[in-house]
Amino acid sequence: MSKSSMCEREKSYIEKMNKFQLKHQYKKVGFIISFTAFGLMIVKKFFDEPDWVKPLLSGVLLVGLLFISLAKEKIEDEFIDSLRSQSYRIAFVLVILYALIQPFINYGVGLLFDEKETLESLNYFQILFYMLIVQLMVFWQLKKLNK
Repeated sequence: MSKSSMCEREKSYIEKMNKFQLKHQYKKVGFIISFTAFGLMIVKKFFDEPDWVKPLLSGVLLVGLLFISLAKEKIEDEFIDSLRSQSYRIAFVLVILYALIQPFINYGVGLLFDEKETLESLNYFQILFYMLIVQLMVFWQLKKLNK
């Protein structure tokens, strides 16, 4: 196998992965999954549930948000693709800043109310949830501003 054909195959694979999106119908599925998981998370607060329920609902909520984020728009063109790309970049930077600053804010506020406060990092759910929410909000705002 020649080196150029391997490179071309790799390049086409990377381009295919770069353009990966779900069909527009998955946006509706994502909303249904997300709202259902969020509703169940609220309902579970009133009941004594097993330990595995919270991580399961958190994962389902993240999957629903990911479906919404990856679903195509009704009219998917280069402009929408550009807005989506911008929203992912902005979300990535904001989440990094959030992950770096938020533990110190929690620690400072905790010290005001409780002298035994310790510095704790964020868990994966908080970071991924914040990233997906920020990406969706920025994308929708950019789309609204550019109509």
